Amino acid sequence: MAQFTVRNLEDSVRNRLRDLARKHGRSMEEEVRAILRGAVAERSAERERLGSRLAARFAKVGIAEDIPELRGRTVEPPRLGR
Repeated sequence: MAQFTVRNLEDSVRNRLRDLARKHGRSMEEEVRAILRGAVAERSAERERLGSRLAARFAKVGIAEDIPELRGRTVEPPRLGR
């Protein structure tokens, strides 16, 4: 197993690592290992975009027409009570 030393790490970063480790119930060393594993883990597939996920989730609802895109338009808030 490899080992390495991180020099000149800011105290604030060390403190946040300590807090995260405590929150997750593990040592600082194990917390750093978990962070590094997550940072270099291969992503098997790019995450599906929000619009595609929403369309898939509501596909069975039965909306037959396209919903107009609002990109680039100014949306006026509704006027309530008057």
